[in-house]
Amino acid sequence: MTAAYATLVERTAFRVRHETIRVLPAGSAPIRVLHLADQHLAPWQRGKVEWLRSLAALEPDLVVSTGDALGHRDAIPALAASLEPLRGVPGVFVHGSNDSFGPVLKNPLRYLRGPSSQPGDVRAPDLDTAALEAAYADLGWLDLDNAARGIELRGTRLALFGVDDAHNEWDRLDVVSEALGALRADADWSASTGGPVMIGVTHAPYRRVLDAFVAEGADVIFAGHTHGGQVRVPGGRALVANCDVPLAQASGLSTWRHGGAAAALQVSQGIGTSIYAPFRLGTPPEAVLVSLEARRIG
Repeated sequence: MTAAYATLVERTAFRVRHETIRVLPAGSAPIRVLHLADQHLAPWQRGKVEWLRSLAALEPDLVVSTGDALGHRDAIPALAASLEPLRGVPGVFVHGSNDSFGPVLKNPLRYLRGPSSQPGDVRAPDLDTAALEAAYADLGWLDLDNAARGIELRGTRLALFGVDDAHNEWDRLDVVSEALGALRADADWSASTGGPVMIGVTHAPYRRVLDAFVAEGADVIFAGHTHGGQVRVPGGRALVANCDVPLAQASGLSTWRHGGAAAALQVSQGIGTSIYAPFRLGTPPEAVLVSLEARRIG
C-alpha cells in the first residue's frame, strides 16, 4: 500500500510552496521568484508539462532554475513547451548532472552509503546540453554556470551568481569570485545605493559552495538536487541528501552560516524523479514561489 501511494499518488501530487525572505532594501517593491528544480522531464509526462505551464499564472518577476531539468534524451521539446508560458519573464539557470547524463538504473539503497556518483566515475555525457541551453537562451534566460550577472528588477539591483554542477565537481568558485569582482568594479553598477542584493544559485548544496557563497556576501541561496530526501521517515526526517548538506536542511527555507555571516538557504524538494526510481514519500513534488521583500526597519 505504501509503495503504491509513493508511486501512483504522491509522485504526481504537485504543489506550490510559498516563502517570504526579507532581504531587499527598505522601501523596495517585492520581487516574486519562481524556483524550479529537478523536473527530470521525460517526453511522455504530459501531466507534468501542463502543471509546469500553469505556473505562469503565479506571475513571477524572475525564474531561477537550479538544474536537472532533463530526465530523458528526447525531453527537450517537452521542456521547451513547459516553459513557453514564462516567455518574457527574466530567468537564470545552472545545470545539474542530469542535464548532461541521462538516467540509468541504480539500486536506491546505494544512496544510503553516500552521494550517488563521484567525479572519477567514467561515463560520457549523453544528453544534448547545448540544445537545453539554446531553449533557455530562446527565453532570454541567463547562464550562471560559474558566472555572475547583474540585473535590475522593480527598481532593485540584483547580483546573481552561480556554479556548474557541484555533484561532479564542475563548480569553479575561483571563476565565480573573479566574475563578481568584475561586476563590483563596474562603475555604473557600484554606484547603486547600498549595493545590490546578492543571490547565489547552485544545483547541489554542497557545504563548500554554500560557504563560498556566504563569504562572497550572498543574501539568498537557491538550490535543488536533494529531492528533499525523496523518502522521509515518519516525523519528516530525510534519510539522505545525496550531498553533504545537513539532513535538517535538505529541503525548505533555513539559514546557512559561515564565518560570522549568514544567508537564507532555499532548497527545493524538486518536481520530478528518475524514471528508474518513480516514487516519493513524505516529499511531494514542488515548485517554490519566493517573495523577496524589504527588510523591516528596526
